[in-house]
Amino acid sequence: MRCCRSLLLALAALATGVVGARPGEAHDFWVQPGDYWVAPQVATSVTLLVGHGPLRQRSPIPVRRIMRFEAVGPHGMRKDLRPSLQLRGPRDEGTVAFPEPGTYLLVLQTDARAYSLLPAIRFNDYLRVEGLTPALLFRQRTNRANAEGSEAYSRQAKTIIQVGAETDPAAPVTRPLGLPLEIVPDVDPYAEPCPKKLPVHVLYHGRPLAGALVKLTNLEHDANPIETHVTDETGRAVFNAPQRGNWLINVIWTEVAPASSDVDFQTTFSSLSFGFSGHP
Repeated sequence: MRCCRSLLLALAALATGVVGARPGEAHDFWVQPGDYWVAPQVATSVTLLVGHGPLRQRSPIPVRRIMRFEAVGPHGMRKDLRPSLQLRGPRDEGTVAFPEPGTYLLVLQTDARAYSLLPAIRFNDYLRVEGLTPALLFRQRTNRANAEGSEAYSRQAKTIIQVGAETDPAAPVTRPLGLPLEIVPDVDPYAEPCPKKLPVHVLYHGRPLAGALVKLTNLEHDANPIETHVTDETGRAVFNAPQRGNWLINVIWTEVAPASSDVDFQTTFSSLSFGFSGHP
């Protein structure tokens, strides 16, 4: 039975191109706008990106796996953007425009039907690099540390877009939006005056997540993160607040899959991106 399961997972992983991938190669995922600061009713491109450094590329995700792609804006405004997606277009995945000034979030959520299968050494390295200590301990406790590792995973991404020059204290930036794994800033990184610190909370199924490794990466020099923190018992981590450039905060969490599952773990990747390109 185990051999059959491994064969099925290997075929699935070949289809998604992840067999034998090095730890961290394709874990960074985010929605990249043409500009983070735009004028009202002026369209900007959106691109789905994955990987980092020389391994950065456009995401090959099929549209059927995207469960949610919407704009959340002032006064509770929500707009479904899935119909406007044009995946793997010549230069981007389409364009978006915002009707009125304010601070908006682009929110993207995928299903959990992506699979990864790695040899034992690479899977253990991946767990260590991403701070997934509970999974490492589980593999040791169940005598699986020398076995290949498999996971089903989903991706969640939020991107902060500023429309017009005036930021909005009532913007949805500092509120959770119901993602399975979500990074929620305690302050708007675009606020005036510019904040010196950027505290965030990580929520897992709506509850604070302790012990998660959270990374801050400069997207213009993204081979390695410039700052990392492990969330405290309240799910909180505090970064120095960038005031220029384009930035990505990301976190990963995993849990043991049910015994009836075809994989060992169920993993969620989450990101929050923001930046100052297009800043007036």
